[in-house]
Amino acid sequence: MAAPGKVAAFRLPPLPTVGEIIKLFRLKAQRQLSQNFLLDLRLTDKIVKQAGELKNAHVCEVGPGPGGITRSILSAGVEQLLLIEKDARFIPGLQMLSDAAPGKVRIVHGDILTYKMEKSFPNHLKKNWEDEPPDIHIIGNLPFSVSTPLIIKWLENVSKKDGPFSYGRTQMTLTFQKEVGERLTANPGGHQRSRLSVMAQHLCNVENCFVIPGQAFVPKPEVDVAVVHFTPLVQPKIQQPFELVEKVVRSVFQFRRKYCFRGLETLFPESGRSKRTEQLMMTANVDPTLRPFQLSMSQFRNLCNTYRSMCDEDPGLFVFNYREELKQKRKTKYLLKSTSQPEQTEEEDQL
Repeated sequence: MAAPGKVAAFRLPPLPTVGEIIKLFRLKAQRQLSQNFLLDLRLTDKIVKQAGELKNAHVCEVGPGPGGITRSILSAGVEQLLLIEKDARFIPGLQMLSDAAPGKVRIVHGDILTYKMEKSFPNHLKKNWEDEPPDIHIIGNLPFSVSTPLIIKWLENVSKKDGPFSYGRTQMTLTFQKEVGERLTANPGGHQRSRLSVMAQHLCNVENCFVIPGQAFVPKPEVDVAVVHFTPLVQPKIQQPFELVEKVVRSVFQFRRKYCFRGLETLFPESGRSKRTEQLMMTANVDPTLRPFQLSMSQFRNLCNTYRSMCDEDPGLFVFNYREELKQKRKTKYLLKSTSQPEQTEEEDQL
């Protein structure tokens, strides 16, 4: 019996091991879904520990699979656990965990890329953006195929303060391929610095917590896995709309090994391209001979602010698409070539 005034710690009743669950329901990791199971509960406990204090918290676990991390989350004493699983084969095993923790688990069979989280948690948990993060956490051992598009989607949600971030600065603890984890946390000048580095770090405090060796997973992936923790910043480092920042940053890294002005040129139509690129870089006070990975966050901020001013002056500029211009140019060139050599084209068609 618990001591007076103390709440007894929650303990799961005896259950089949994760390995036994996999055998019981004949669960086999599907390569096309990038599935890798983590069976070592010491490692799942370590992942959950990186999320912070979870006692009486509300947690959303993404892709729980056979439920290894799920057990560690429940053992941390959470108030409510929302499980979002795309693969229906895992639902019966997760239901066993739900039955073992009455009233604590809600299972959703769905795709996290399309699932709406705005109404997933009680309204009383909402906090102002300037306050401490709410008692809500997102945790997940993400399939490699979905990890990058998903974190980009959530970073956009952070920027717009919607989705799971309509409750405040919701924290996330997620797994990525080791290389992706290094990109997310790479500093300016490091060769892993990328579009992902800038987009994540301008919106969140990003911490690469630890690396799990590939052999800890079943089946063993060809790479090691990084556990990364995100806490949204009160103020983004670049105070411009997500779409604008993403466009500028993507353009800079389009030609990663060339000077940064080469990628920035793609922001402008061919007519007047050089002059406008020069204007952008001079106003933003950025050396055009720097490589993309050498640019600091303040330089990206200057580029985004200057580009915004140029878009305000020329409203059609933001919708300009360099790839579409290139495609149209090639199409026109092909048509001109076809009309100027009709006999040759006809012979080619016959051949």
